[in-house]
Amino acid sequence: MSSLLDNSGMSERAIEIAGRVERFVRETVIPFERDPRLGPHGPEESLVIELKELGRKAGVLSPHILEGGDHLTQRETAAVLIRSGLSPLGPIACNTAAPDEGNMFLIGKVGSAEMKERFLAPMVQGRKRSAFFMTEPAEDGGAGSDPMMMLSTCEQDGNHWVINGRKAYITGADGAGVGIIMAKSGDGACMFLVDLPDPAIRIERVMDTIDSSMPGGHAVVTIDNLRVPADQMLGQPGEGFKYAQVRLAPARLSHCMRWLGACLRANEIATDYANRRMAFGKKLIDHEGVGFMLAENRIDLKQAELMTYWCADVLDTGAYGTTESSMTKVAVSEALMRIADRSVQCMGGQGVTADTIVEQVFREIRAFRIYDGPTEVHKWSLAKKIKRDWERSQ
Repeated sequence: MSSLLDNSGMSERAIEIAGRVERFVRETVIPFERDPRLGPHGPEESLVIELKELGRKAGVLSPHILEGGDHLTQRETAAVLIRSGLSPLGPIACNTAAPDEGNMFLIGKVGSAEMKERFLAPMVQGRKRSAFFMTEPAEDGGAGSDPMMMLSTCEQDGNHWVINGRKAYITGADGAGVGIIMAKSGDGACMFLVDLPDPAIRIERVMDTIDSSMPGGHAVVTIDNLRVPADQMLGQPGEGFKYAQVRLAPARLSHCMRWLGACLRANEIATDYANRRMAFGKKLIDHEGVGFMLAENRIDLKQAELMTYWCADVLDTGAYGTTESSMTKVAVSEALMRIADRSVQCMGGQGVTADTIVEQVFREIRAFRIYDGPTEVHKWSLAKKIKRDWERSQ
């Protein structure tokens, strides 16, 4: 297993599962990184299916979900998801990718038995992908970092709810089989589970974005008089934000896990390059400017790992971990950006080519600094908490 990761305090089952995942990603998945079915909007569906079938045969499909539906602890999940992230394709092959991983967690926590059988089971089995419909187009003035601005509506009509609105940046909507839709009723936000595709949900376009690792890309979607049976609402009317909180911190943290794995790999590639490449009479690693960058990478990697496990431990107490996950998202995403940037810089011209995945990791991490809340929004939220805590202490 990766020599830079610490397994102290980790359960034996997590170490064993993480080891299998790492071997699978390194030996089986990485060779697919040059597959021609990789495009600007993510891997084509045929590649997704092939990778998941390989994961199924290797016994590492949905490795964080145990037989009977039990979930690894968040600390254990971190050990596994970090290893799945060693390739941008690893989370797809292991079925630990966003948004599916977060959606599976949510349905597993709050879904009814019928919902779990109908919607969750095929997702855990890797038979269906999913999408989470919350964010709305900026030009409409809809919900983005501030979900309270939600414009999409839902109105009850007999034993159905009728949903209307537009959504944006909906990861994986193109090709998804399950959707979780948030909309606003008179009682507040509501959350619904729906089968996809549905003629009432129209993909306007798949956006061209800086990242390219997620199947289906990121779509702008129109929802036009979508009728959803009342028993497909999660919880009661007005409880949508409550359930969003259940999903929020674990899904935010799992992003940190997967992209930490990607940056471990980028640093490995940059380190190997610096120890082989000669310039001005000696190896790049022996030039202080390069050697110091790799030393700083090692420091940032360890700090990111420790923050990730710290937040996981908080979530394992049963707490929402909203503050802790905000702190972790800021610290880890910013550290990973530095690591990815230095890895590119250490490799010079080679670092900006697609000859290795270092260039892709740089693009993906740049997007991650915005996804699941930009750094500035998390800092603003933390500052508000600092003020509240101070006021209470007076």
